[in-house]
Amino acid sequence: MIGRHDETNMLLDCLESDRSHFVAVTGRRRIGKTYLVRQVLGQHFTFHATGVAKVGQRRQLEEFTKSLRKYGSQSTPMPTDWFAAFHTLRELLESSPAEKKVVFLDELPWMATRRPEFISALESFWNGWAAWSSDVLLVVCGSATSWLVSNLFQNTGGLHNRVTRRIHLQPFTLAECREFFETNGFAMGTTDLLEAYMVFGGVPYYLDLLDKRYSLAANIGRECFAIGGQLRHEFDTVYTSLFQHWEGYVQVVRALATKRKGLTRSDIIKATRIPNGGRMTKILTELEQCGFIARVRPFGRKNRGSLYQLIDFFTLFHINFIEGSDPDPQYWQKYGTGPAHSAWAGNSFELVCRAHLRQLLQQLGVGAVITTATSWRSEQTDPGAQIDLVIERADNVINLCEMKYAPAPYLITRSLDEAMRYRRSVFVGETGTRKAVHLTMVTPFGLVRNMYSDSLQSQVSMEPIIRG
Repeated sequence: MIGRHDETNMLLDCLESDRSHFVAVTGRRRIGKTYLVRQVLGQHFTFHATGVAKVGQRRQLEEFTKSLRKYGSQSTPMPTDWFAAFHTLRELLESSPAEKKVVFLDELPWMATRRPEFISALESFWNGWAAWSSDVLLVVCGSATSWLVSNLFQNTGGLHNRVTRRIHLQPFTLAECREFFETNGFAMGTTDLLEAYMVFGGVPYYLDLLDKRYSLAANIGRECFAIGGQLRHEFDTVYTSLFQHWEGYVQVVRALATKRKGLTRSDIIKATRIPNGGRMTKILTELEQCGFIARVRPFGRKNRGSLYQLIDFFTLFHINFIEGSDPDPQYWQKYGTGPAHSAWAGNSFELVCRAHLRQLLQQLGVGAVITTATSWRSEQTDPGAQIDLVIERADNVINLCEMKYAPAPYLITRSLDEAMRYRRSVFVGETGTRKAVHLTMVTPFGLVRNMYSDSLQSQVSMEPIIRG
């Protein structure tokens, strides 16, 4: 298994513990939650059931009953409600000789069908028996992270603080993607690896669809643009499966896709015409919890003026290219260049840098220094002056990061050098900071050395980050 070392160790620790544990695994759809649990704990399952999308309680109970019978309750009639279902599960576990009774409830939000009875029954099962038995490992997961947050992590009733371990599964890093491709026999250079990340975002399911016999461009064409391509309709599948009344969520991500620097809440309201209030708060909160957008705090502030940015790579790629395109397996080979590609790649590369902030800090040699990542936009001198990544460090240094995508070492021109110096001057003047302000360039392959590159305080190449 690629990566997931900390998550694997946490699950194994719970398996070997001398008390019961309630583990919740969250993460974006297709990120590998089920795969992780099955790989680590599959041989120890005492019971496993999976929720079914878009069906009612009766169908969910039918599927749960099938699982009960599969694991030993042969003569079990279908329970009339979830309380009866969990009571039967308890009887099954009590009769099991296993040293640790491992229960895996996959796609829990689908199983619950948004009905409070399910949560009450789960609460009764855990509080009334499992938590006191010392030998139960209950693992639940679901792609609807917002549902799990509301109903488990922020539960104010009987399940308050009952989850003993939380695992949030992140996309693969660039280094893990490199390891994945090498393990699976792909011949892929740094440029292709970066482009694969900018399209698929380190989502294991998407990467696993690629065929090593073809080039990256051919793979993108086959999976994203061909009739029958596995990802041609993935955007619709993801959003309709995760969110009730999904139309508003899609409106928001579409609006954010048009502004690479991000939008304020008021900007989003104007763009979508969704009224300011509880519904907009719910949409933004759930999109953020599920990992599709991020809220970037302005430098020197807590929340006021925060920008929301679309950070899901595949969503951005779909809106820019797949949506509205004619079916053509050679689409990306034909059109994966030019101004539209350059604009998208520049935006996506900035997202790659933000997604690897920890590794970027290590390359700067400040991995052990407390840091805060923000953005900044001039509100006095020049509204056009903006810095997308400001790293404020506890050692009294601020890095103003300029992130530039190029398929070769990047050449800093006189005009770019002047623009960076100007932005630094405006930043220092408006913020009044007394810290040292360093100009930092982040590129895929480093810089062409010239008089302007030598004037930078620091630079970061992505190649060491890819090597891990």
